[in-house]
Amino acid sequence: MVRFRKEGLRLDQAVAEALGISRTQAQAWIEAGRVRVGERVVTKPAYRLKGEEVGVEPPLEPPPLVMPEALDLPILYLDEEVLVLNKPPGMITHPAPGVYSGTVVNALLGRFVEEVAAERPEEVRPGIVHRLDKDTSGVLVVARHEGAARRLAEAFRDRMVLKRYLALTHGHPREGSLIAPIGRHPVDRTRMHVGGLAARYAETAFSLLATAGPFALVEARPHTGRTHQIRVHLRHLGAPILGDEVYGQKSPHIRRQALHAYELRFPHPRTGRMVEVTAPVPRDMAEAWRALGGAWPEGILLDP
Repeated sequence: MVRFRKEGLRLDQAVAEALGISRTQAQAWIEAGRVRVGERVVTKPAYRLKGEEVGVEPPLEPPPLVMPEALDLPILYLDEEVLVLNKPPGMITHPAPGVYSGTVVNALLGRFVEEVAAERPEEVRPGIVHRLDKDTSGVLVVARHEGAARRLAEAFRDRMVLKRYLALTHGHPREGSLIAPIGRHPVDRTRMHVGGLAARYAETAFSLLATAGPFALVEARPHTGRTHQIRVHLRHLGAPILGDEVYGQKSPHIRRQALHAYELRFPHPRTGRMVEVTAPVPRDMAEAWRALGGAWPEGILLDP
């Protein structure tokens, strides 16, 4: 039961505010006898509170299920231990509040990995040892069983995994390694910020591969795995990623942040040998760079 005290408000308004639900839903709960004021059940939504303790018993609702789905996932590497896929832009890696379908996890369940027990749908992450932002494309490695997941997680923790990203930036960032701790933005908690709240060590190495006027094709090699790390560090360097509406601005050339996880090298969880996987640059990024007047360097794989 949820308990709170309010004074001077209608009962339905107070319940809605206290539990973060709609007023219509609050009225339905009140009329169903799920709300007590003091020691008695009150079924009139218009009742005016006088500072009494209010107790609300929300109805028990079964949690939404995370179901297997037949989604197209381009496979780059597959064996009995691991799966490496080329995540399309726009696909969320794992379920989040209110998003229980269309994720990488939905595509994996029942096909490549077994479902794991979890109290909440958001915790259903079978084989997921790292993630990519929704609008970041590219290489994503998934463990196919618990033992492989544990060893891959250790490899990421011990920085035995090499990650190479390609980004299109508005501005030319300084080359070399940037060490700049990242934490939550002090005002907007959905964003990250260099030197933000509870900032943690973050290091990224940058190289300029090509330029086109004020724009640049940048290689980023993160040595740590902080949330939005590359995006935040490039903004800090005065060269936000093209199309990044959170840390930069919209672009007429691409409808997402132009960031692609191009290459991943990791020790195989069973043999220990290094596995190297490359995901070709997707068409939207390739076309955006050409539209800016840029040329792709020789050796960079592009999606045909």
